Amino acid sequence: MERFIQTSSVAAIAYGHGKGEHHLTERDWTNLDGPDVYAYVKSKTIAERAAREWMKESGGGMEFLTINPSAVLGPVWTDDFSASIELVRQLLSAALPGCPDIGFGIVDVRDVADLHVRALTEPGLDGERFIAAGPFLKMIDVARILKQRLPLEGRKVPVRGLPNWLVRVSALFNPVVRQVTGELGSIRDASAAHALERLGWKTRPPEQSIIDCAKSLIERGVVKV
Repeated sequence: MERFIQTSSVAAIAYGHGKGEHHLTERDWTNLDGPDVYAYVKSKTIAERAAREWMKESGGGMEFLTINPSAVLGPVWTDDFSASIELVRQLLSAALPGCPDIGFGIVDVRDVADLHVRALTEPGLDGERFIAAGPFLKMIDVARILKQRLPLEGRKVPVRGLPNWLVRVSALFNPVVRQVTGELGSIRDASAAHALERLGWKTRPPEQSIIDCAKSLIERGVVKV
């Protein structure tokens, strides 16, 4: 039996549910009418729903499932890296004077690859959805890890919080900040329990993913320290 795995995103799960603290599973879907649903989030949600509909109608019996990663960190192997890496790059380069009250589930790129292999080889997964996410960390938590583990390279990393009003002002000039202003103060904790129970998958500590990401950015010259 042929099987197709779509690499979707937690963005198709975790948004449009309102402000506050949310604990999410594969049963949840992003509400496209939510005020915090920006273009990237909308595109990931529409793409996954469209793929599921197409496979249902025209898949010809091919098995289909999705893997939904959160913020993917870990070593960077090329200069063409994902938007998730901006979290570490901006902290290392002190692009902001402090840390906005936002956060993300952190997952390692190597663990995401491992989950894809498991999902390709385990029988009986047609229609499944697997969240690939580790612990939810606030941006200031990531900053403190960088500061503590890389005292020399991370000396510019800001470890103070930014008030929300100042973040909104910064968003006028920083397109990366502009995308995430709707996340201020919210917690979107997406559980990977299903992947653990069904496939025996687990993530390495987020500290390792963060530090390996930072070191690779420095080694490649993406960040000057």
